[in-house]
Amino acid sequence: MALIGAGGHGLWHRRSFQRLSGQGRVTVVGLCDRQPVEPHPDAPLPGVPFYPDHTALLREARPEVVVICTPPHTHLPLALDVLAAGADLLLEKPPVMSAAEHDHLAAAVARTGRLVQVGFQALGSAALAELRAAAPAGPIGVSGAWWRPDSYYLRAPWAGRRAIAGRPVLDGALVNPFAHALMQSLVVADGFRPELMELERYRSRAIETDDTTFVRLTGADGRRITAAVTLASEVFIRGEIQVGDAVLEYPTDRLRLPGEPEAREVPGRTGLLENLLDHRRDPGVPLIAPLERTRTFTAVAEAIVAAPPPAVIPQEQLRPHPDGGGYVVAGIDELVQRVAATGHLPSEIGITWAAEPHRVLFEKEGVTHAQAQHR
Repeated sequence: MALIGAGGHGLWHRRSFQRLSGQGRVTVVGLCDRQPVEPHPDAPLPGVPFYPDHTALLREARPEVVVICTPPHTHLPLALDVLAAGADLLLEKPPVMSAAEHDHLAAAVARTGRLVQVGFQALGSAALAELRAAAPAGPIGVSGAWWRPDSYYLRAPWAGRRAIAGRPVLDGALVNPFAHALMQSLVVADGFRPELMELERYRSRAIETDDTTFVRLTGADGRRITAAVTLASEVFIRGEIQVGDAVLEYPTDRLRLPGEPEAREVPGRTGLLENLLDHRRDPGVPLIAPLERTRTFTAVAEAIVAAPPPAVIPQEQLRPHPDGGGYVVAGIDELVQRVAATGHLPSEIGITWAAEPHRVLFEKEGVTHAQAQHR
């Protein structure tokens, strides 16, 4: 095994490598990053070669399985090189930037016969599996209110940006921090293909992308998913996926099914790397997050990123966070819950600072947006 993108979030994967290596399941043959990476006490990986260039790693280490943990706008060329080198791949989420890139990567998978698992770890949740088995009826609402200080947008050159070096960047509240919740909602709505997207996105600070996002997706069959999330809330609300009277909490895997008085913990998550290794050994073990399962997510994420710049939330709606580090939006926690529960966007319920939604019509296949317009 090898890891491309060993710094930053790559430490999470280095810990997995350390654990699996200790179990004798894998041999780690290389780590790669553009910057030097110091060993970590949780993942020393002694003696593993370090490469500043992924092509040298693939050529010299010849890994059978590679994990890519780099910024989303770099995923496609790296993934193509990995597949061409004959390795299977765990590709961090979000997988690619557009439906066209998805098709390009899918064609390479078919041509090489290699495997691609996408790092939507929440899809390995036993709670999600139980929710899907219960098949509750009703519209789906996704909500979450988190806090990220201004320093969060200084963690990487692409953070908070719409483009870097002329290339689009896939960042924003729903397509990155809350991407797992959006992906889970699409899995719960099995077979859902969006026909219409109505999007309101906002920023409360000096960034290019959104830190507060509201989107309503309507399928060709009339089903609806409404997501309302923010990174500018003083009050913390875990990600929640509500389906009728059922609620799945992300990332705690707490679940309340219809008729149950309160949420309960549903332990157990299948690791996606372990699942990929199991599938390699026994093809009868299905992949949890194969590339094809992420197709609709990519279409929705592409449409969000391609939308006009986010509207600015007025200064009078902001107040300093008690811990410092930036501003929060007054009452945003209540608003995201209201939007997710009712399916009505802020502009439809009298929010004074709300902007008109951006509308996107999807093609019948639901994989590319064909027309965008303001209402």
